[in-house]
Amino acid sequence: MRHDKQRLNYVLLLIAWSGFVTIARATTLSFLAIKLQQSFGLGPAMIGALLGIGPLVGAVAAPFAGSLSDRVGRKTVLTFTLLSMALALIGMGLAETVLAFCIAQIAAAVALAIYEPISRALMSDVCPEPLRLKYFSWRYTATNVGWAIGPLIGIAAGAASTTLFVIAGVVYAMFALILHMLHVPIHQSDDISKAPASAPLLESLKAAIRDPRLAFFVGGGTLLIAVYGQWSATLAPYLTGNVAGGMEIYAYLVSINGAVVLIGNPFARRFIERAGALNGLVIGCTLFALGELGFLSAAGFWGLAISMAVFTIGEILVVPSEYMLVDGISNNRNRGSYFGAHSFSTIGNFIGPTLGGAMLGAFGGAGMFLLFAGFAAVSAVLFAIGTHMPPPKAAALQPSAGLPEAATGPYLRGAYLVA
Repeated sequence: MRHDKQRLNYVLLLIAWSGFVTIARATTLSFLAIKLQQSFGLGPAMIGALLGIGPLVGAVAAPFAGSLSDRVGRKTVLTFTLLSMALALIGMGLAETVLAFCIAQIAAAVALAIYEPISRALMSDVCPEPLRLKYFSWRYTATNVGWAIGPLIGIAAGAASTTLFVIAGVVYAMFALILHMLHVPIHQSDDISKAPASAPLLESLKAAIRDPRLAFFVGGGTLLIAVYGQWSATLAPYLTGNVAGGMEIYAYLVSINGAVVLIGNPFARRFIERAGALNGLVIGCTLFALGELGFLSAAGFWGLAISMAVFTIGEILVVPSEYMLVDGISNNRNRGSYFGAHSFSTIGNFIGPTLGGAMLGAFGGAGMFLLFAGFAAVSAVLFAIGTHMPPPKAAALQPSAGLPEAATGPYLRGAYLVA
């Protein structure tokens, strides 16, 4: 009982610090597109390309980092990643040229791409399976508290000011120090070190990639992240270039995004528990498409605000559903490899701003918003196909090789039953 309480306290600490680092991130990274546009005079296509390079590199690095965490430990990889993020933020704050700023931004994007899957895998390691959806949902709420507060702090203190970047770097460094000092309370029955020997790093990663279910999840996740992963990189230039008072409206929309998550997230979690992760994700994709069409047709602030609310409801359904689908096809020995391989979908953070920025520059808002609506629709189809595929046949023959077992997560089973 005492050990279970220790594990849950550790999870709560991870959730709380996720909120703190998101505030630090939101006060700074939310305004990168505006800074590149106003301070350096760059156009939408160039802004999208520059903000997409880092996530592209991160999408390649994250799967290897995930497999590495299966072998050397999540805490080690996560601590190094947080320190790298701290240095990158400080570097962006002190940069005086576009080149220096972009190099630091790429380093920050790579660190973020690695941080997300490793932190999720660490939570799954520590948190009992029946409570995972609940605590994943709480973590998502905590991060969106940051997104609700951070942009308003950023506007009040001066968008993308040097001081904010330095303070944000210090917050990440503090999280790294705390994480390094604390023991990870993994239960003995879950302890990776007591499980059968893991496959070598590359073999473990290959085993994850060969799972056809994960392949469809990666494809669908890539399109989803293209839609919502860096929506600020495309929506901000659109608003500042086409709507009066666009910068202020943008800051309010970011805060609306966070506020809707805080209000709606508990209801979304209960819906996913009842309907299943797949149904939650498909409905979320539908709301994404409606939100994009709303942005296209909105004539003023209230139309944009309503569209953002619809878009955000889709987000709070999609994000935890996707986590549970990936968690449901992994096990204790390969969870880092699976979340790491799935994080290749963060290439959507390159596709979204790059293609979206190009469409905005060439065809205006209509081209960009219709592209993202189409991405959301195709993503729903890919996840539906992947969820109904059987696990690899080799899993039954070589369980010690780190290959996935049949999906057993309760919410994944719910998706099969309800869909």
